[in-house]
Amino acid sequence: MSIKDHKILIANRGEIAVRIMEACAELGLAFVALYTQEDKDSGHIDVARKLGGEKSLYKIQNYLDAGDILSVADESGATAIHPGYGFFSENYRFARRVTERDRSMIFIGPSWDVIRDLGDKINTKRLARKLGVPTVPGSDRAIYDELEAESIAESLFEFQVKMGIKRPVVLVKASAGGGGMGIDECEDMARFRQTYRRIRNYSLRTFNDEGVLIEQRVFNFNHLEVQIASDRTGTNPVHFGTRNCSVQSPGLQKRIEVAPGFSPQDIHYTFDAQKLMDDITGYSLSIAKEIKYDNVGTWEWIVTPNGEPFLMEVNTRIQVENGVSADIASVKGDKNVNLIREQIRIGLGEELGYTQKDVTFGGVSIEYRIIAEDTENGFSPWVGKIEKVAWTKQDWLSVHTHVPLDRPYQIPTEYDPNLALAIIWGKDITEAKQRGLDFLQDLALTGVDTSGGTMKANIPFLMQKTENLLEF
Repeated sequence: MSIKDHKILIANRGEIAVRIMEACAELGLAFVALYTQEDKDSGHIDVARKLGGEKSLYKIQNYLDAGDILSVADESGATAIHPGYGFFSENYRFARRVTERDRSMIFIGPSWDVIRDLGDKINTKRLARKLGVPTVPGSDRAIYDELEAESIAESLFEFQVKMGIKRPVVLVKASAGGGGMGIDECEDMARFRQTYRRIRNYSLRTFNDEGVLIEQRVFNFNHLEVQIASDRTGTNPVHFGTRNCSVQSPGLQKRIEVAPGFSPQDIHYTFDAQKLMDDITGYSLSIAKEIKYDNVGTWEWIVTPNGEPFLMEVNTRIQVENGVSADIASVKGDKNVNLIREQIRIGLGEELGYTQKDVTFGGVSIEYRIIAEDTENGFSPWVGKIEKVAWTKQDWLSVHTHVPLDRPYQIPTEYDPNLALAIIWGKDITEAKQRGLDFLQDLALTGVDTSGGTMKANIPFLMQKTENLLEF
């Protein structure tokens, strides 16, 4: 089956749905777009009508209703499903269902067993350690014995003291938990014993599994990522560089991403930043090769102030910040790099078509997440109607948004209040930062809430954080 014969069902909404539609159009692929009643005014519907016609649109009840999504896939004759990010993108059961049902389809993402294996943080840590890849110190399996738990905790406290950490902290996590459930920290062995027993009992009650993970708590760090792409053979992964995602909300939600992850040409670090970036890309590729990773994905790292990297996890999907990595990359001299387009192309079975030596990098790129939120009030979501969004076009700027530019837009309370992504390129970090500030100052963004109050957005926060980007 030729790639041109495929029809892609886009099981997502908003900005990522728009970008998938645009990538499909570039590849000459038919697509199916979804929307809910709450999303009836979203601009992604406008793009679907423009690029795919009225017949490309299907209304569903819920983006998390797998049965509804698969029913539309069958009715529309879709041959593949692109989950975007969030929703079903890292759900291996959904990916398996898509590929193994009677009318099987392609899941645009890694194979379901790869998603399963790398989605298990214990399994990922064990695999990494087997390959000599540094991970956050601590257990790589669930601990059920209290004496063994105490031994691990003692070694972690000693390790942190040797590292010169003034306030050593150990994390205790329910191994069967997730989403921040069943996790606490302790600063000494007396507190550890109490915490271990409490978390173990909580885990047994909540998850019917009293296994506990024990890890070092790392406070002061930069959050770096490595962008990987590989075709269905799983044998030829390449990286698209690093990015720095250290500017986050108090809830650890990313707000600014920068590629590459450090800028040793312009900023002084206390460690060899270029070697650090080379090391983590090499480590990430080694895991990708070992597990035969077969689509796009992101290896997430934390880096301490003295340049020690620790692998945190692998995100087996396209990420929001894919565009900032593409913005600094060229493939065989072509600067028109689109990682969503690459994801679809290789997901449908095409060969990657290039090697690492064909991927080159230039400049620095910044991505701002424009969000309707009150950053002075705990980053709480702002609810209201967007009256105007406008910016001056520049050859160094791209803006991705599902907010309609030709009419007011009521932000649905059912979804995150993300409004747009702005990606700014500069020849170096200084130029990129200045252009970023120019964009933020120029951006027209107005709206009102139900009481007539002025809209809240995170623009001042983004401007404030721009000053020290990539500095440790």
